[in-house]
Amino acid sequence: MSDVLSALGDILEERKKASPDASYVSSLYHKGLNKILEKIGEEATETIIAAKDAEVSGDNNDVIYETADLWFHSLVALAKLGERPEAVINELARRFDMSGLEEKASRTDK
Repeated sequence: MSDVLSALGDILEERKKASPDASYVSSLYHKGLNKILEKIGEEATETIIAAKDAEVSGDNNDVIYETADLWFHSLVALAKLGERPEAVINELARRFDMSGLEEKASRTDK
């Protein structure tokens, strides 16, 4: 699984050099972080709606599709900020042997 994320990280990095007219990701980079964050908000809303619909219908296809869009746009934002997908994988791995309550208590107020 992390091979897919690593390859996607490479592609997202390459798109920084592409023409905004030739690449959707490049066009997002060109429009700036606020536009990327708007897309994340849209995708989060679509994911929520798809999950609510899936609970009723029992069909998870749309929620999987929308979650992929949400993850993708989140990775675009991270790439815009100079981070790779492995940073998220590493953070998840760090939390692996920690309870959710313990992890939450370890956060500092921001």
